[in-house]
Amino acid sequence: MQRENQRAKLFSRRVALLTGGQLGLLGALVARMYYLQVIESERYKVLAEENRISLRLLPPPRGRILDRFGELLAVNQLNYRVVVIPEQTGSVSETLDVLSNILQIGDGDRRRITRDIVRKRRFLPVTVRENLTWDEVSSISVNAPDLPGVMIDVGSSRFYPQGPEVSHIVGYVAPPAESDLTGDPLLELPDFRIGRNGVERAYDLALRGRAGNSQVEVNALGRPIRELARNEGEPGNEMVLTLDLHLQRFAMSRLADQESGAAVLIDIRNGEILALASTPSYDANDFSKGISGPQWRELTTNPLTPLANKAIAGQFAPGSTFKIAVTLAALESGLVGPDLRVRCPGVYALGDARFHCWEKHGHGSLDMIEGISRSCDVYFYEVARRVGIDRIAQMAKRLGLGQTLGIDLPGERAGLIPTREWKLATTGVSWQQGETLVAGIGQGFITATPLQLAVMTARVASGGLAVVPHLARDKASGQRLGPRQEPDFPSIGLSASSLAILTRGMRGVVNDPRGTAFKARIRDPSMAMAGKSGTSQVRRISAEERRTGVRKGNQVPWRDRDHALFVAFAPLESPRYACAVVIEHGIGGSAVAAPIVRDILLEAQRREQEHPEPLQRVAST
Repeated sequence: MQRENQRAKLFSRRVALLTGGQLGLLGALVARMYYLQVIESERYKVLAEENRISLRLLPPPRGRILDRFGELLAVNQLNYRVVVIPEQTGSVSETLDVLSNILQIGDGDRRRITRDIVRKRRFLPVTVRENLTWDEVSSISVNAPDLPGVMIDVGSSRFYPQGPEVSHIVGYVAPPAESDLTGDPLLELPDFRIGRNGVERAYDLALRGRAGNSQVEVNALGRPIRELARNEGEPGNEMVLTLDLHLQRFAMSRLADQESGAAVLIDIRNGEILALASTPSYDANDFSKGISGPQWRELTTNPLTPLANKAIAGQFAPGSTFKIAVTLAALESGLVGPDLRVRCPGVYALGDARFHCWEKHGHGSLDMIEGISRSCDVYFYEVARRVGIDRIAQMAKRLGLGQTLGIDLPGERAGLIPTREWKLATTGVSWQQGETLVAGIGQGFITATPLQLAVMTARVASGGLAVVPHLARDKASGQRLGPRQEPDFPSIGLSASSLAILTRGMRGVVNDPRGTAFKARIRDPSMAMAGKSGTSQVRRISAEERRTGVRKGNQVPWRDRDHALFVAFAPLESPRYACAVVIEHGIGGSAVAAPIVRDILLEAQRREQEHPEPLQRVAST
């Protein structure tokens, strides 16, 4: 009996322990459920929403670029592309093999795709091909079950409706390089582009805008079900340029017959660039679509350098156009006056050296105005010798030479205006007087860009104001431009008397029958121009050639021919336009470059009469 009582007590204790344990476990379970469902409910709700809702960045529409009258220079258009999301495909290589049966995917494309996959996070889409045709889009959609991770994306691409005529100015866009990635997720989107050249690059941040986002509901496999919300972001600002598309086209058409050259037309009053032409050019749309290897090699190996904007980056010996700076240096220094007469026998002696004039038989006796209008080299040898290279260099820099002018385009070059100090520091050799003579006619070490020559001319025509060139007229999207204030350019300190003498000489260049460019004159007195011709040697002419006869023009290979230059302003009475043209290996400034400048200045003045006011309102994007 006692044993049975002990067994009953033991059983009771075990039942109590088991019941207590069960109650404890049940209590812990209830407590945990309360903690998860009540206390932590908001946290898990957010986690659940994050698994259900995919937040995707939307690239903002890039701002359009327009000319001063509202003509479109850069716009956006629909672009169908195929992308692959690495984490959603078992094998990217196998998927590309299947896709290559529908699209042409070369080895270069595969290497690019592989590189992009490595540098990006695996959930981000990688572009396989852009600018798909509708047939290609349909074929991919039909074969979607065999293409895991592959999808069609509809975005926008940049389009340049004016083609090569404005490519050097507007530039182009391209995918960000690895060095451009800063952690901004917008830069990693497959259809996002950044400015690579021209205005697209100079004002890239303003043109980009701000990214939007899309909230998309997805299933357990990550497949989109529906869009819950969408924020388009802010489109990029529209850019209105000072450029006149009509004048730009006209300048390009006048350069079309030349192998290589550049033209710049600037409004003297405010520094606005009306035309900035460089030839040969390229089509920026090739970069927007994705330039091929053969196209790239053709552009980069072309000896005429079509990718270079020669108007701002081409550095040429200015030849006799530099006599403008030499004249002002002489007059402002007081070392040489306008009455200085020099006899030109066709050659100038300095010790044992002989420096020749372009006129083999000489010009006879000339004063300064005649020396300018007839561009006598002997006259300016003597002037340069008296003034010295350092004074000439100081004047040249006041006129805008030998320095970047800060135009709002990438790639501007400074050219070179030498001094005694520069040569000694650069070469370790002292400056020679013969080099001063050569500099007096714009040869030797001196180089300048067409833009600098146009600005030099504008500063002279403005009465000695420090005219500064620019291209951006307005950067605010949809805002009224209203009346524009003329910039208050400071003076560069030139006396009115010096400018009057120089201007008389430049008038004679095209309006005096003995002037070097008389045949290129503007016959209408109300539109007449004043200018200066220049022909700069590319190769050194030996004494033997001079004795037996110097080969000229088409007698020598194109690469050895002289450059042709001309600068001018118009109209004479109230100058508004300054123009510079450089024809690479064009042989003669008066014969080749001067007629182009004349035609551009004439067209600009006619255009002013037809369209006196630029764009007053910018359309919204």
